[in-house]
Amino acid sequence: MPTLVGISILAGGLFVMQGILDLIRSRVLVRIGGALDEDVSGRVFDAILRLPMKVAKVGDGLQPLRDLDSVRSFLSGLGPIALFDLPWLPLYIGICYLLHPWLGYTALGGAIILVALTLLTEALTRRPTKAAATFAASRSELAQAGHRNAESIVVMGMAGRMVQRWAEADRQYMAGQWNASDVVGGLGAVSKVLRMVLQSAMLGVGAFLVIRQDATAGIIIAGSILAARALAPVDLAIAHWKAFAACRQSWQRLNKLLTLLPPEQAPMLLPAPRERLTVESASGAPPAAPSWCCRTSRSSSSAAAASA
Repeated sequence: MPTLVGISILAGGLFVMQGILDLIRSRVLVRIGGALDEDVSGRVFDAILRLPMKVAKVGDGLQPLRDLDSVRSFLSGLGPIALFDLPWLPLYIGICYLLHPWLGYTALGGAIILVALTLLTEALTRRPTKAAATFAASRSELAQAGHRNAESIVVMGMAGRMVQRWAEADRQYMAGQWNASDVVGGLGAVSKVLRMVLQSAMLGVGAFLVIRQDATAGIIIAGSILAARALAPVDLAIAHWKAFAACRQSWQRLNKLLTLLPPEQAPMLLPAPRERLTVESASGAPPAAPSWCCRTSRSSSSAAAASA
């Protein structure tokens, strides 16, 4: 009983520490995304203002802002956490191998399958995600054009045609979203099932080793926990791969935009304006008066006096 109580207290303390570390990590990622937005948003908005003077047809002028929001949202979510946890996978597999080589081989086989699924997800989602982004830009451009020219469209009786064009653009956008979501969702479901199969396999291998008296009973639970911790980042990475692909494409578009429009050099600073008005060679005369009665003067007064 004292050992059970001590282990329970230790496990509770470790769980609390894990929760604190996860909370700190999530808050750090949110602040990293905010710092990126603070550093880049000014340049992105400046590029949006100068882009129509460089390119004849801009399209969706607010797309760079949405790209920046996409990058910031990804950095503030669970996607980077999965990528940061992936390097720990060999450590967990190595511990499983130290418990027993068969457990290590079982965990390694499952990890290889899940990593292959991750690479397959990358290959299959690149084109649908890019197509969905293109359709989203066309859809947004059509909506902005309709909003800007609403009065002309209604007066000329083109509202029905604009609705049809919007329906077609929306259909293409939704089809692109469905394709990308179907690929990611299908591979995510396969990876989840494989991870559960691997956990059951670890339990079965551990039980087989205990029956053969090649290991103790505690190795069954230890192997299952280690396998779950080793493969959870892979499962999480596959689940958030769509967001990762969208973030990568947004970052590439932002790089191209900021390369096309580098920051302008600071113009020459002018002296600060002063509240002083100087008038030279001023003349005044009543209407139809001879020129000899006109008077010229030179005066300098404050802005308040000039207004009076």
